[in-house]
Amino acid sequence: MAYSSTYSKKVKVGNWFQEDLFEEDDKNDYLEKKERGELVTQKVDFLKRNILKPVNLTMTNDGTLSFGDIVMLVNMGGERRECSAVSIRADVHSLKSIPSDGIKAPCGVSAGSGIQACVRTAFIITSVDGSPEGSTLHFEQSFALKTTSGFASGLYLTSDMQSFQKCAIKSGLQEVNLDDSGSFMSWWKVVHFDPQERLEYEGQPVPANVTVLINHCKTNQALAVLGDHVLWTTYDKGYELTAHTFLDSHKAEQDNNHWILCTSDSAGKGPVILSQPLSAANTVELPPASPDV
Repeated sequence: MAYSSTYSKKVKVGNWFQEDLFEEDDKNDYLEKKERGELVTQKVDFLKRNILKPVNLTMTNDGTLSFGDIVMLVNMGGERRECSAVSIRADVHSLKSIPSDGIKAPCGVSAGSGIQACVRTAFIITSVDGSPEGSTLHFEQSFALKTTSGFASGLYLTSDMQSFQKCAIKSGLQEVNLDDSGSFMSWWKVVHFDPQERLEYEGQPVPANVTVLINHCKTNQALAVLGDHVLWTTYDKGYELTAHTFLDSHKAEQDNNHWILCTSDSAGKGPVILSQPLSAANTVELPPASPDV
């Protein structure tokens, strides 16, 4: 005998009452989260809107870097990687409780391919030895790199000795991240990229927009970008950032460790690196050392 339904479509069967209650609760939860701005899509929009806000980089008058300057840290790329800049690697889990603005510490960093001056890529050269703001930064002088205040929370670029519990996500090398404590682990120094001229330039003013090394004071490892380890973020394709010195056969640091502390162009329209061809930016040389300094 063929089966035939004994109920019409209007008849509710099963545990329909409890299912209706659950559906109503889910709808109410959704509306409450939406009103508080706690939906994932709302958090992503909030994050992008704030972290990608344009920032005016410092426009240097004498061609040198000073404490208090706002700069971008740019690596011109290499054989297996594009031009990239040190960037905050924040996601929705990095946000402080809404409606409080800002990202919380610790927070990751990467070398992002988006070369635009914004909250995500701007860093302030900060004194750690009592040097007044506006004074010139010199080679081998300790300093800190701090994110802008406000949404970026004024966090320090920090690193520490590599261990099993604390290391870079993909490479396992020395980790670099952002933290709110301006301790010795957040001290860095600028070093001349040519080992043969390093001693000659020690104590000289650091020029802006030229290739240099950025060494971690505690571990003496150079800031490096790893083209073999790609990190996809909410904003763009990035590369893993670590503190590790890569040497070639001549005991000179490789282009993984080469950085440009980039300031604004003379028109104030954006980073100098965007106003000149990449080939020209790669061939900029440091001025000769002054014996009077």
